Amino acid sequence: MTAQNTYDVIVIGGGISGLSAAKLLKEKGLSPVVLEARDRVGGRTFTVQNEQTKYVDLGGAYVGPTQNRILRLAKECGVKTYKVNEEERLVHYVKGKSYPFKGSFPPMWNPFALMDYNNLWRKMDEMGSEIPREAPWRAPHAEEWDKMTMKQLFDKICWTSSARRFATLFVNVNVTSEPHEVSALWFLWYVKQCGGTMRIFSTTNGGQERKFLGGSSQISECMAKELGERVKMESPVYKIDQTGDMVEVETLNKETYKAKYVIVATPPGLNLKMHFNPELPPLRNQLIHRVPMGSVIKCIVYYRENFWRKKGYCGTMVIEEEEAPIGLTLDDTKPDGTVPAIMGTNPQPNTSTNPQPNTSTNPQPSLSQPVHYEEKNWCEEEYSGGCYTAYFPPGILTQYGKVLREPVGRLYFAGTETATEWSGYMEGAVQAGERAAREVMCVMGRIPRSQIWQTEPESVEVPALPFVTTFWERNLPSVGGFINFLGVASILSVATAAGMLAYQKGLFTRS
Repeated sequence: MTAQNTYDVIVIGGGISGLSAAKLLKEKGLSPVVLEARDRVGGRTFTVQNEQTKYVDLGGAYVGPTQNRILRLAKECGVKTYKVNEEERLVHYVKGKSYPFKGSFPPMWNPFALMDYNNLWRKMDEMGSEIPREAPWRAPHAEEWDKMTMKQLFDKICWTSSARRFATLFVNVNVTSEPHEVSALWFLWYVKQCGGTMRIFSTTNGGQERKFLGGSSQISECMAKELGERVKMESPVYKIDQTGDMVEVETLNKETYKAKYVIVATPPGLNLKMHFNPELPPLRNQLIHRVPMGSVIKCIVYYRENFWRKKGYCGTMVIEEEEAPIGLTLDDTKPDGTVPAIMGTNPQPNTSTNPQPNTSTNPQPSLSQPVHYEEKNWCEEEYSGGCYTAYFPPGILTQYGKVLREPVGRLYFAGTETATEWSGYMEGAVQAGERAAREVMCVMGRIPRSQIWQTEPESVEVPALPFVTTFWERNLPSVGGFINFLGVASILSVATAAGMLAYQKGLFTRS
């Protein structure tokens, strides 16, 4: 064993989480190495450069207020953000018709649908407020909510088909899975730790407010450059041995690395590709078998001109159509107005999305005719397994969730799935990586336990504004509440009329 293959910490995974961990360890005077399976860093972020697009994010791209750690890293790397265009009107497409609107959520004109929508968002936020970010399995109703799918919850609280349909889209778009697949406890926790229904779904003042000028991969590339030769590409880990004085990690290309500690910064399911000696404890082993990844194809369609803005639309479309391959679109035009494009995500990758560009001999395609197309099917990525994040089916979070971040001997766990703020996003990846690095520093005696979890100062450039709710949003009854009210009011009316009649007939006497 050569000295250069011995380190303080081995980090498995060269995505944002692993690189954040290694960067912090190096800054604190330790010697990390990063083993990355692919021939690139960035993990679930992936920026491609070509003549037609200049650059395009085919993976994680969006950032917004309260995502202060990733914004801090971007600033350190000299990467600027720009706002996703939402100046003009948005479009709500439902039952074959388009309805322009402004704001985060489409308006409802049917009074019952309006009450149902309002109650849906209010109820999800109310339920989420009970769930601890760092330990959702300790929520007062954890067992009950974890046994329930989001579909069952929607069936319970939604009265109208329109609210149920939009609720389904809300799950599809946010976690690239279906309401019948995910635990209600997990999904309600997921929305809560992203700041609630408004923060997670909004573009302006929400999770999709901004993108990185030049692409999000720059942040990983910047950290990798800082780490230099400590980042080893094309080094998939297949064996981790803790039986000796040092942890030994072996890669598929037969390289062996030794360290005092290991940080595993991959999605939980990818641990199945690794052989552990001694074997993993039962709960950890069961956990990694039971948390699948979401399914998504990201597609970007390019046009000759930005025709939608000229017609008064910003490019955001909320599409409620069971057969539609795309549920949500956003404007992906460059901030200087060049390279007009619309981005869409397809959470049903068995559906074709490719709108082939015009290849006819006509040299002047119509404005709405695509001239270029990019897509990335994350389901085929061997070293991601899907996107955006792993999800928890019913019953798993309360049974196995508590071991998600629990060290196994000298192994520590990072990756966005282990975050407690913006898990599933780039922000969560940074929080998780830096927390795992501090756990290692703590066990080495370099920092006290009280310093493992740290809050992040708010970004000056991207401040978070509060979401203001109206009196009616706070107090509008649910459909069920309204019907009960009408029922009680009817009973009271009948009782009052009967009482008056009885009094008039002399059946009641004044006391």
